[in-house]
Amino acid sequence: MVMAAGLGKRMRPLTATRPKPLVELGGRALIDHVFDRLRSAGTKRAIVNVHYLADQMEAHLRARVKDIELVISDERKQLMETGGGLVQARDLIGDKPFVCVNSDNLWIDGPTDAIRQLAAAWDDEKMDALLLLVPLARANSHKGQGDFHLDPFGRIVGRRKPGRLAPFVYTGVQILSPRVIRDWPEGPFSTNLFWNRALEAGRLWGLVHQGLWFDIGSPQAIGAAEAVLAEM
Repeated sequence: MVMAAGLGKRMRPLTATRPKPLVELGGRALIDHVFDRLRSAGTKRAIVNVHYLADQMEAHLRARVKDIELVISDERKQLMETGGGLVQARDLIGDKPFVCVNSDNLWIDGPTDAIRQLAAAWDDEKMDALLLLVPLARANSHKGQGDFHLDPFGRIVGRRKPGRLAPFVYTGVQILSPRVIRDWPEGPFSTNLFWNRALEAGRLWGLVHQGLWFDIGSPQAIGAAEAVLAEM
């Protein structure tokens, strides 16, 4: 599932007339970079949720995505946020673990394909969620203070506490089991609800990304990422 329904407020004025996933980086839309990674991992089917300027989003996808089965989860009536978006798409997702990707970040694979690496590390007996993480020191253009703490085995054992740093940042790429999508509140809410339950149960895990990752949260972040890619 590709999360592409957000308003992109931090990316204004670039999102005044287009949805954030269609903002260009290196001459291509952010969501096109995401689909490059999905193709590389062998993805055959992708659900994309849409809300803000949804017609633009759908037209772009229909024109560009021909080799992956495309399914639209329509949030035109109400933006559901990340957790609510998963709930709305629940029947489309099915009953097997699935990859969930944000469309407002850019990652470059390291020695191995990151999504394939996540899939290889997935253990359904002990995991409800497996998050791709990057060390805070390597989180390009990220303005936060980190998200999670890992134990030596890769289990997420805590979240960042106020006023302190956490060593790992969530990249916006994860594998989830559909069993986490349960007992949800009415209306929009964050995936944090599902993560917190998994954390309390000892079933929230992380995998450290070995390549590059860029937080594309502002217009300034685009130029910074392009500069690094140009050097490569």
